[in-house]
Amino acid sequence: MAVSSAFAGAKLETLFLSNATATPASSPPTSHYQIGVSCKPRRTLIQRGIVRCESHSTASADVVVENSSGNASSISALEQLKTSAADRYTKEKSSIIVIGLSIHTCPVEMREKLAIPEAEWPRAIKELCALNHIEEAAVLSTCNRMEIYVVALSQHRGVKEVTEWMSKTGGIPVSEISDHRFLLYNSDATRHIFQVSAGLESLVLGEGQILAQVKQVAKVSQGVAGFGRNISGLFKHAIMVGKRVRTETKIAEGAVSVSSAAVELALMKLPNSAHSTARVLLIGAGKMGKLVIKHLMSKGCTKIVVVNRSVERVDLLRDEFKDIEIVYKPLDEMMSSAAEADVIFTSTASETPLFLKEHVIDLPPVSETVGGNRLFIDISVPRNVGSCVKDLEGTKAYNVDDLKEVVAANREDRLRKAREAEMIIDEELKLFEAWRDSLETVPTIRKLRAYAEQIRTSDLEKCLEKMGDNVNNNTRKAVEVLSRGIVNKLLHGPLQHLRYDGSDDRTLDETLENMHALNRMFNLETEMSVLEEKIRAKVEKQK
Repeated sequence: MAVSSAFAGAKLETLFLSNATATPASSPPTSHYQIGVSCKPRRTLIQRGIVRCESHSTASADVVVENSSGNASSISALEQLKTSAADRYTKEKSSIIVIGLSIHTCPVEMREKLAIPEAEWPRAIKELCALNHIEEAAVLSTCNRMEIYVVALSQHRGVKEVTEWMSKTGGIPVSEISDHRFLLYNSDATRHIFQVSAGLESLVLGEGQILAQVKQVAKVSQGVAGFGRNISGLFKHAIMVGKRVRTETKIAEGAVSVSSAAVELALMKLPNSAHSTARVLLIGAGKMGKLVIKHLMSKGCTKIVVVNRSVERVDLLRDEFKDIEIVYKPLDEMMSSAAEADVIFTSTASETPLFLKEHVIDLPPVSETVGGNRLFIDISVPRNVGSCVKDLEGTKAYNVDDLKEVVAANREDRLRKAREAEMIIDEELKLFEAWRDSLETVPTIRKLRAYAEQIRTSDLEKCLEKMGDNVNNNTRKAVEVLSRGIVNKLLHGPLQHLRYDGSDDRTLDETLENMHALNRMFNLETEMSVLEEKIRAKVEKQK
């Protein structure tokens, strides 16, 4: 049964279909039909004032939906979109948005609750793309930032849905997240991920660890439904920008990572005379722990005790760092090892603190020769050392937020290199925007090729039938090749004028004018084909 529904003042994000004739008066209010419509906004993919959609098999397209009780209804031909707010959504491209929390805007207590482990990134992408207004997504979660990148059909609705999702997964009220988040859209969002990848947004300007983390996002997300063409293209381009900036500006030279900044902080807090004599303990032998050992060794440290679950990783560290004595201790000896240490670095994936007030209060005091304070340098998110520890006498505790103290000398040189990096980012931003704009014409290119191929195959069959059964295979192949060659030559000119990569004199507006002209001449109706596909995709998600 076809159900009509007015869209007066409506938004395309949600279609409400009121089945007034079939729904009993006693039905609960929630029995109305609701669809989150995935109509990717494209300013160029609709003829103003004309909204039509044809099914592949019938003259009018029916979009079948189901409500919570399983009753089916349909929307006829999408003609209702004519008088709706559809024009607002189809004239413009979907928006690339970043909803972020970083060390610059948000305390570590909130970031650690919202942090998403690498193993959970694919699940997070799928959940985000299940939201009504989100088409694509990616998660960048590190110790210093938690950023979600999405392609959204509506900026306002997309931000609202993602923020509510973050609130639900992290257990933090939406109002608190909103107080600390930052929002960037389209070119600003693109510029941001380029800056992040280049190390310009890092606590220590130019550090190289973030580029590896951006690469890991692309690696882990590849092949996940929802890590689509726009977002994957964005991250691939960001990786390339990060590499180019480091190669051309040498901004990474002399720059320190979070791990080396942690070592620098420890040295700042110790007396100079204790730099080579302080007893050092490292909890965790992962990537960050490995970097801590590397930087400690570069500062003259000759011995370190490492607490880890297994000895295998510690053995690998011994093989790699032969100039420093590495003593292994199992996890059950962590507290006794801490009692014998002056400086304790923690870098584990534990989701609960390893050191709380009750654990540390009974540890013996350290010597005055190392300053009289036991130092806890926690570079983990979530934190391995509770905030209550720093209140104890004879104990100093620092986390990743405290590493701001380490950013010191040669700042001007790094800022100069950062200005050079921004010029590179400006160039790459234009190239990425040109690439994304060029995607506007892809549906028309496909439709035009399909249209030409349909004519070619149809006329080829007629020709071969007229030639009879006596035609040998070589002749058939020759006629086939001839037909393809003619079609390709005829399409070459139009397709060249549909491609836009910013490398020629043709402007984007000219390219889009060419696209509209071809749509009209060949009645391709690309815009409604795309619209229908988006609606059907979102309808499927509601089932």
